Amino acid sequence: MTSAAKALFLEGVTAADPAFAVKQALSERPIEATPNGRLLVLAFGKAACAMMEAALESLPEGQSATAIAVTNYENARDIKGCKVFASGHPLPDQNGLDAGLYVMEGLERLTANDAVLCLISGGGSALLPTPRDGLTLADKIAVNEALLSGGLDIVQMNAVRQQLSILKGGGLLDLAHPAKVRSLVISDVIGDDIRAIASGPTAQAMGGLDQIIPVLKAKSIWEDLPAAAQSHLSNPRNIRERESDNSIICSNRQSLTAIQKIATDWDAHIVSDRLVGDVEQAARDIVDYALSHPVKSGDLQLLIWGGETTVNLRGTGKGGRNQELCLHVASLAQDLPEAWVFLSGGTDGRDGPTDAAGGIVDSATLQRARSKGVNVEDALSNNDSYRILQAAGNLLLTKATGTNVADIQLLLRMG
Repeated sequence: MTSAAKALFLEGVTAADPAFAVKQALSERPIEATPNGRLLVLAFGKAACAMMEAALESLPEGQSATAIAVTNYENARDIKGCKVFASGHPLPDQNGLDAGLYVMEGLERLTANDAVLCLISGGGSALLPTPRDGLTLADKIAVNEALLSGGLDIVQMNAVRQQLSILKGGGLLDLAHPAKVRSLVISDVIGDDIRAIASGPTAQAMGGLDQIIPVLKAKSIWEDLPAAAQSHLSNPRNIRERESDNSIICSNRQSLTAIQKIATDWDAHIVSDRLVGDVEQAARDIVDYALSHPVKSGDLQLLIWGGETTVNLRGTGKGGRNQELCLHVASLAQDLPEAWVFLSGGTDGRDGPTDAAGGIVDSATLQRARSKGVNVEDALSNNDSYRILQAAGNLLLTKATGTNVADIQLLLRMG
C-alpha cells in the first residue's frame, strides 16, 4: 500500500502539470498579437519555468516578447529568450528583491499599446518581494518568519503581505497601467481565491485587517513584527481598481479528481478539498471520518483529502505541516482495525524547510522510530517531525516537482 500511495500522489502531481495547463489555456484563447506595442511575459512562482516555456512556445507567429521568470532555486533553469531569476522561499532574499526591482522597471515602461501576460503560481509572495517605502528586505524576512511560525492560514498571511509589498494586492496591475494585463493562475489556495494566490498581484487587495490584526496580537505575532510593518498594517493602503483578466487554469481539486479516476482498483472517495486548520485537529478529523466509514472485509478503500493545514511552532526542530500531520494520524489511527497507510504531501515536493514533500506512515511507524532511539513524544513537541519520519524510513521524497496546488492526503485501507 505504501507504493500505491506514492504512485497515486504522483498522479495527482502530474495532473497539475503547469506546461500542459498553460498550453491548453492558450489554445482555447490564444495570446493577442501587439503589432504596435510590446509584449511582456512575466512568470513567478514555483511553476514559473514550466509555465514560461509553454507560453513562449505559444506566441503568435512573428510576435516578439520580453520574458522574465522568477522561481525558487530548486526549479530554476535556463530558458532561451527569457531572463530567469532564482530566489528564496519560504523566506525572501536579496535575489528575490533584485528580481522584484527588475520586474517593476519593466512594468513602469509600458504604454497603452503594450500588453502583459502574467503566469502566476504558488510561492510568488516570497519569491518576488518588493517592500513598500520604509520597509527593508530584513523587515520582510522578519514578517515572513513571524507569519510562518504563528499558525496562520495562507489567506491570513497573504492579506498581511499585500499591505507590505508594492506588487501585491493589485499592485502589479496598477503599475502596468495603461497596458492590458492577462493572468493565467495555478492555484495553491483552498477555495481558489484569486486575491490570495501569490498575494494577488493582479487582483484587488483582500482587506479585513481589522479582523486579522487582533489574531496577530492574540497569537503574539504582532510584537514580533518590525515597527515599519506595524505602521503599514495600521494604515491600510488603497490601490486604484484596474480592469483585471484572471483565469485559474489548475487547482487542487483537479489533482484529487485525477487520483480518484485512476484508482480503479479502489473504492475511492474524495472526502474534502478543504482540509485546513491546525494539524492536530485535522488529524482527528481524518481518523474520525475513517472510524465512521469502516471498510468492508476484502475491500480496498481510498479516502482522499486536499488542502493546506497549519502548524503552531513550539520548538526548534525540523519538519513541516505534512510531516506533522502524518505523525498525528499515525498516533490516532492505532484504533483502526485493518491494515492502513496514510500519506500527506505538498504537491511542490517540499514540506517546510526540508527536502521532503511530506510523509507516508502506517501502524508501525512510531514503533520503528522508537526502535532507532527516537523519543517520539519529545521530538514531536519540538516540531522535529523530520527526524521521527527519517528514523522510521517514512519520509515522502520526490524532489522539486515544478508545480504547486497545495497538499494531498491519502488514506489507504485494506479490509
